[in-house]
Amino acid sequence: MIQSAQVASKFTLFTHHAKTFPDLVTALRNSMLRAGVFKDEKTAEEQVVQVLNFDIHLVKDFRGRRYIERITECIPVEEKNEYTFDHRNEKTLEGKFDKFMDNATIFFTKTTNRELFKYVNIMEYQDGTYVLTNPISERNITEMRNNMDDSDVDLFDQFLDKVWGIKPKKIEDYDDDLDGTEPKKRGRKVKPVTT
Repeated sequence: MIQSAQVASKFTLFTHHAKTFPDLVTALRNSMLRAGVFKDEKTAEEQVVQVLNFDIHLVKDFRGRRYIERITECIPVEEKNEYTFDHRNEKTLEGKFDKFMDNATIFFTKTTNRELFKYVNIMEYQDGTYVLTNPISERNITEMRNNMDDSDVDLFDQFLDKVWGIKPKKIEDYDDDLDGTEPKKRGRKVKPVTT
């Protein structure tokens, strides 16, 4: 499922019985390790996190009612290069050593405690009603808008503005000055090339 979701698919839909979002990531990561697809936990977890955009968590209460308890978004944490090369500007050996230790601390923190993802609930069922709790990330908003037709984009943009005060950039259709290769940002077909 993870492998097929990584290539040539707009979305992948599957079911799982994890109780929390971190449990879902851990279970999928462990399944990939058991299957022999990966040997390293971090690499397997990175692959899982790249695929999981949203988790729609359903529950069945003691009365037998099924409902969506929450919708959770997975946000992969981008690794940043936080190393410094300021040691070159240091005049003393002690200063150079301090800069080296700063970089070593960053390296070991990334190696041992690296956070691969964050997760936020977008919507929760609270006291008999659905409550929007956090906005969708800019990355997922962009991906969602890129897969909508113009009327859906307009309605989605109105929703984003009304609920979260988010005003996405206008999606451009075709550029009339195209050099004949690809649409600029949005569209379903390429203008023919004339020579």
